[in-house]
Amino acid sequence: MSRFLIISASMGAGHDAVASELAGRLRTDGHQASCVDLLSLLPHGAGRGLRAAYRTALRRCPWAYQTVYSTLFQDRGRGGCGDGRSTAAAPLAAALAPRLRRVVDRWRPDALVSTFHQAAQATGRLRAAHGGDCPPSTVVVTDFAVHRQWLHPDNSLYLCVTDAAAARVTAATGRPAKVCGPVVPAAFTAGGRPAPGRQPSRWGTELARIGPGRPVVLVSAGAWGVGRGLTATARLLADAGHLPVLLCGNDEGLRAHAARLPGVLPLGWIDDLPDLMAASSALVDNAAGQTAVQALAAGVPVVGYRPIPGHGVEGVREMAEAGISEYAAGDAALLGALDRLARPGPGRERRIAAGRAVFVGDAARLVAC
Repeated sequence: MSRFLIISASMGAGHDAVASELAGRLRTDGHQASCVDLLSLLPHGAGRGLRAAYRTALRRCPWAYQTVYSTLFQDRGRGGCGDGRSTAAAPLAAALAPRLRRVVDRWRPDALVSTFHQAAQATGRLRAAHGGDCPPSTVVVTDFAVHRQWLHPDNSLYLCVTDAAAARVTAATGRPAKVCGPVVPAAFTAGGRPAPGRQPSRWGTELARIGPGRPVVLVSAGAWGVGRGLTATARLLADAGHLPVLLCGNDEGLRAHAARLPGVLPLGWIDDLPDLMAASSALVDNAAGQTAVQALAAGVPVVGYRPIPGHGVEGVREMAEAGISEYAAGDAALLGALDRLARPGPGRERRIAAGRAVFVGDAARLVAC
């Protein structure tokens, strides 16, 4: 039995979701696992301020976040990520590393696991400073587009979602990188359409009542309800004969606004997303984050559209280039993609198979090796 310290960050919900799932799998396998929020290690109030600034930039001034991302995060050239050491992250990593060291000394884990890019910088910095006195560290890269902030050459191992991401990590850091695919709960892979004679799920029954005969298309806005033209997208889909289900996360203002749109079903944060996905025909995604990979696991085709700036733009395009989703550059392309993917047919089946094929390993088993 080993002890694992998993370091995440409450920036949205995706990184914490991966950390929680990894911890659960490790415990099931007989290990001890504890999760720590990196933002909680910052001086009083600084973590909340950093999260608020990031959320505000995404929601109110996305151009500012794009500028920051292009300057501090983006690869230097399509094929590489610099020398694998992000100098831009140095001030924050310098503040975090000694605080993380105190947690490591107190909990004494056998290994560190990072599910957030600044956590990877902090663990890399720890290992560079303390060498053999610091546990080995694995970085679980949750993004399809690997930006510079994920990379530090003093981490021990990287786990990536695709071969392309793993190759980029190794080229930049010289460290081993393995492909495991995304980390999602088993409840998503256990979903599926009801077999003949089986009673439909709660969501299947409810959606059939609300929009009989209309293909259900989920529109994702993440935990914070972030995105450009979300209600316009929902209206477009409703006018085209779909039943758009707008996933508003925790944004009650967005949900209230969308509730006034005819033919649109807005939902807040829900706990039975696997059941909802099992009753859905496609997902319109803008971030290439956890909702997108959960859809892939559930056999729901994904179409990237109007991506959020920075990591969203890069991730949506990387997913499409990997052949596991489609990218729609405009309204006509979106409707054309959904005509092929939201209804039964060979195009839909090929896309579902490609999406499920990305899940090639168990990150928890690779972490514990």
